[in-house]
Amino acid sequence: MTSDAPVVVGVDGSPSSLAAVGVAAAEARMRRCPLRVVHAFTPPTLYVPRYPQSVQAAERSLRAVAAQALTDAEQRARELAPGIDVSGEIVTGESLTVLRDRSRGAALLVVGSRGMGSFAGLLLGSTSAKLAAHAQCPVMVVREEPSPGLPVLLGADGSPAGEAAVAFAFEEAALRGTKLVALHAWTPWTVEGPPPPDRSMPYANEPGVLEAGEERLLAETLAGHLNDYPDLTVERRVVRDNPRKALLKASSGAGLLVVGARGHGGFASLLIGSVSQALLHHAECPVAVVRP
Repeated sequence: MTSDAPVVVGVDGSPSSLAAVGVAAAEARMRRCPLRVVHAFTPPTLYVPRYPQSVQAAERSLRAVAAQALTDAEQRARELAPGIDVSGEIVTGESLTVLRDRSRGAALLVVGSRGMGSFAGLLLGSTSAKLAAHAQCPVMVVREEPSPGLPVLLGADGSPAGEAAVAFAFEEAALRGTKLVALHAWTPWTVEGPPPPDRSMPYANEPGVLEAGEERLLAETLAGHLNDYPDLTVERRVVRDNPRKALLKASSGAGLLVVGARGHGGFASLLIGSVSQALLHHAECPVAVVRP
């Protein structure tokens, strides 16, 4: 598969962004597409009329830091994925706005989980979290580079909003040559049980009915993609557990966790659901959030 749509990676010189460069380079190599390395540069906004040279000096210093971060990122990408088309740019503007703009027409946007400006106590930087909700392509958030060969983990809930995530997970597993683990977690509180055949009967279900229904839901969710990837090994897991808890636990053995931006139960005004947010903060592998 060769594509003109690039993989875009945002860098700022932080260890997290360098890890993102490694993952992005691997993605570009697998997809046989260009890699675009982007550093968003915000010049000093404080203008002091009596000392304009101070502002100019600060801007020169920041540009030098940006240039070094970009050089380091490009060099790392070429070392890890020789032969890929790598280019970089320093763009004047706020990082969220710049990267959101670069996501238009991109195959994938990769960012680190935390940048240089994050507070020490935050697990996820504000830019990464907002991009997952607003970017125009799938967003992969990387805390550290995963071990190779681990399976792709898909969080599947059977919702229409999650269909794009299912397609992305199949593609990723095929590109990586790894197994796809499709995990569907449910509890009696998240499942709408079938009504009794007779209205006079109590609203209850026979043992196993809910679980069987969730197994069918997962099978139907995957069915449309299995024929497109006949050589792909797909493991189905249906577990009775809180989705957030189940996916966080399973992420320790995955190379990538793929989820939709919103699933069942989300408020219409929210662009990213609570489960996806929790996974971005706490998963033990890179997380890809795929919006419809």
